[in-house]
Amino acid sequence: MRIGIAFDLIPESACPDGLDDRYEEFDKPQTINALAEVLRGEGHDVVRLGDGREFLNRVLTEPLDFVWNLAEGEGTGRSREARVPAVLEMLGIPFLGSDPLTLAVSLDKGVARQLVASKLVPVPWGLVCPLDASATFISAGLSGLGFRERKDRVIVKPCFEGSSKGIRSGAVVDTCGRAIEVCLALARDYRQPILIEEFIAGDEVTVGIVGNGERAEVIGAMRIRPKVADDGFVYSIEVKRNWDERVEYETPARLPAEVMARVTHAALEVYRRLGCRDLARIDFRVRDGVPFFIEANPLPGLAPDWSDLVLLARGVGLCYPALIRQILTEALIRVGLFGCTRPRGAAT
Repeated sequence: MRIGIAFDLIPESACPDGLDDRYEEFDKPQTINALAEVLRGEGHDVVRLGDGREFLNRVLTEPLDFVWNLAEGEGTGRSREARVPAVLEMLGIPFLGSDPLTLAVSLDKGVARQLVASKLVPVPWGLVCPLDASATFISAGLSGLGFRERKDRVIVKPCFEGSSKGIRSGAVVDTCGRAIEVCLALARDYRQPILIEEFIAGDEVTVGIVGNGERAEVIGAMRIRPKVADDGFVYSIEVKRNWDERVEYETPARLPAEVMARVTHAALEVYRRLGCRDLARIDFRVRDGVPFFIEANPLPGLAPDWSDLVLLARGVGLCYPALIRQILTEALIRVGLFGCTRPRGAAT
């Protein structure tokens, strides 16, 4: 088959450790090269499509059987991850991963919370503050949720971001005044609504899922543990950028059997409720054995050396090529192309 890869690359001019995190979700060339190598090893012809105008030009002129979508989209809009799949749907080109609606609602943390909240999937209480929210609105909202200064803690983060963009070491606060300050600063810098959410002091656990329908399965769970004990630990952007010194990736997660069962069931429930396809990573904070949903990642990173989904798969014995092959197989089965090797346009 002729498979296109849609992606965003980190510009060479970007500073990976600076205050500017606008490209945090984008890929490095090593990721695209590693993915292309596996696909070629499976006998496929690979075309690099890029994103934006480059993607549009190529997808309109290149004969493609299938597209592997990694594109995150530029800007801060909540539908930016849905742009590439929307174009592919319109053109009738099969693609890997979730559809535009799932990508959009999953990126919007406020909407995702509402869609998955249930007895099986508890969510932290929270307040979505519109872009133009005033200090009075934020204060009244926190008061209405029963927030008690210096007894409760909240985490303040942008609504439409991934890869811990906007979540830094000062994201967890315990006073209304500080919550207002951080919220207004994030709204100014990220130009989007801000979520103020109950901080769940407990284990950070991420769950990898591959497949569709009854074939959807949890391939593994990973606990992210700070190397220095901290009951206010947050998997912040500073931690992710310095992960080898700051955290231990425990995979498979060593959780009590009954807790792991709850996490697994909750992850699969989130996957189904949001309509995820082919693959996703679901994040939880576990407090007193109860997994609280934090966010869903239906477009998880696939960097071969450091992405969470790849690390948790490796921890359960699934190497990078095997993970990519399993994801591709599930997607091709879903779209009815499994076993097809003839490029589009080839003679019959």
